[in-house]
Amino acid sequence: MKILILGGTRFLGRHLVEALAARGHEITLFNRGQSNAALFPQLESLRGDREGNLMALEGRCWDTAIDTYGYLPRLVGASAALLARSVERYVFISSISVYPNPEIPGLNEDSPPGRLADPSVEEITEETYGPLKALCEEVVEKSFPARALIVRPGLIVGPHDPSDRFTYWPSRIALGGEVLAPGEPERQVQFIDARDLAAWITLMVEKKETGVYNATGPAEKLTMRETLEACRAACGKDSNFHWVGEEFLAEQGITAYRGKNEDPFWLPERTAGMMAVDCSRAIARGLTFRPLSRTVQDTLAWDQKRSPKGTWLISSEKEAQLLSSWNRL
Repeated sequence: MKILILGGTRFLGRHLVEALAARGHEITLFNRGQSNAALFPQLESLRGDREGNLMALEGRCWDTAIDTYGYLPRLVGASAALLARSVERYVFISSISVYPNPEIPGLNEDSPPGRLADPSVEEITEETYGPLKALCEEVVEKSFPARALIVRPGLIVGPHDPSDRFTYWPSRIALGGEVLAPGEPERQVQFIDARDLAAWITLMVEKKETGVYNATGPAEKLTMRETLEACRAACGKDSNFHWVGEEFLAEQGITAYRGKNEDPFWLPERTAGMMAVDCSRAIARGLTFRPLSRTVQDTLAWDQKRSPKGTWLISSEKEAQLLSSWNRL
């Protein structure tokens, strides 16, 4: 197939390129050339941006377009409308953040998305990110009726993750010692290795599938305790976990992950539904998950080799201070 990827040089995009190339597809990249521009020298790269510079896409035809970085409906709508007559199918990478009720477990693709009181808003905040993604889905489906594949991932993890939210845990636990573990240890968590997501999207593209799919994992229930214990086992370090209460952490200014690069991956009980999303539809269409130990080992290996090093979301000094204060309670 001839496949156009909008983006393609950062995190999920680069894993998508590698998965598609391994299957022999002909890939064209469209981006600004500002991130990892030399990453895939063997591929055709078209330069431009979505803010009024789509000329490089005009007069070209592809079997599928994969949109990896659409956030504003105005810009996503422009690229979708331009490609509607020259591309057979459009894949849009959305988010489970489209669901407005994070406290409800079992949200599925038929659960209503969030809405903006003012749909013209373009400032991306914690409150607007999900509804804006939902509007992006709508403009894609308008230009590609019955020809769009909408993928709603949860937290994406693995090598080349720029956020360090998940990477923090194997990297921190690999150092050993006394580790601050946030919140309730038995609460459910969900995330997906970027390589598993890329492999499944490749499969869906090859099968010419359409529709809306939640795409996070694993297939069985996974707890925060099991996640950190898997990190400890994979790292081979003697780490001791101290489970620290959410209220205490909030009082100390440590907020749970809500889509920002501020704190490690965890969510409080009041948003537990976002870690219990129903992904059975995607699993029935072939979504599979590698062992967590492999994700941990590969993420740690990448983190130890990369330059510059990532950002520690909780410094060792801050962690020691928090544990000291917690243990005095």
